Amino acid sequence: MFAEIITIGDEILIGQIIDTNSAFIATELNKIGVSVYQITSIQDDRQHILNALSDAEERADLIIITGGLGPTKDDITKHTLCEFTDDILVENKEVLNHIEELFRSYISTPISNVNRQQAFVPSKAIVLH
Repeated sequence: MFAEIITIGDEILIGQIIDTNSAFIATELNKIGVSVYQITSIQDDRQHILNALSDAEERADLIIITGGLGPTKDDITKHTLCEFTDDILVENKEVLNHIEELFRSYISTPISNVNRQQAFVPSKAIVLH
């Protein structure tokens, strides 16, 4: 089985952060016998996302996407993914509970609506914590 990891976000492309997610994911996939065929980093741009997904679909049996999930008001990643897969966004209670727990544990301010929106995921998605 071949996998492709797609990382989305300008912060990786401009060197603001190091892509440790892909390294972790590739290591874990290797442990279960899944070969990572390619790791692709792209901008949070609708057409780049659509192109990367289309290309990955041709090469890989499994596509894992990381990044590009906000919390920003102008995030397009999830909406573009839904466009590509003909899906809709739904609130995932486990994700919302996780976000609320993070706010309780690490942040002294109440959870905002922008952060609550992070709990909306494509209905067909499998969320990996």
